[in-house]
Amino acid sequence: MKELMYLKNVVTLRLTEENCNGCGMCKKVCPHAVFELSGGKAHIVARDYCMECGACMLNCPTQAIYVKSGVGCAAGIINGILNNSEPVCGCPESNAGCC
Repeated sequence: MKELMYLKNVVTLRLTEENCNGCGMCKKVCPHAVFELSGGKAHIVARDYCMECGACMLNCPTQAIYVKSGVGCAAGIINGILNNSEPVCGCPESNAGCC
């Protein structure tokens, strides 16, 4: 599955597990197996495989998922160019995956 990764640490995907009802819809609609169900809740297990299509967010009945469709890779590339560095989302190291 490694071939599905776009850019590391640039995805805007967030899951508020407290709001999750464990329905599994996110896992069903995700084309890249980003989610897993365990303990009656969804968990993000492959964040960097997310292509930001938004299907998980649109199908989550409890609004536990947020993703800004299509911006992660573009934002990562632009930040890398502007900062003359590797493509990253600009999040502080202490808050990896904040996007």
